[in-house]
Amino acid sequence: MDVVTQLQRQLVDYTNSLFHEGFLDEQFNQLQQLQDESNPDFVVEVVSLFFQDSERLLNELAKILEQQNIDFKKVDAHVHQLKGSSSSIGAQRVQRVCIAFRNSCEEKNIEGCQKCLQHVKHEYTLVKNKLETLFKLEQQVLAAGGTIPMY
Repeated sequence: MDVVTQLQRQLVDYTNSLFHEGFLDEQFNQLQQLQDESNPDFVVEVVSLFFQDSERLLNELAKILEQQNIDFKKVDAHVHQLKGSSSSIGAQRVQRVCIAFRNSCEEKNIEGCQKCLQHVKHEYTLVKNKLETLFKLEQQVLAAGGTIPMY
């Protein structure tokens, strides 16, 4: 088996594991289908924006939840945004935690919100690392002269 085939197989196995473990869902496939020769970095660009957005929102949430009088409407608005952007790239596990987070907001449950924030940060960090690895594998396939296999 040549290097390209080996790298492609590794990429496919890795991508499949991300779906299997629930990190990504169908939405990520749809993003990939929007990528073509005219826009080869589409997915990386969209995901990079998701990273920037998420980090800003997570920092904001941490600040709000440290305050004496917590503005739960603001917390909910941020979590709603995070849920939307994670679902738009198919980051399924982040999206799921956001749903629980919004429930804690509704109940004005400070402890619940703080727990959810830690959980969201954890899931976000996991998916960020997984996607960065995925993009590195894709770069290796391309550098070896191969093409990215379609799933």
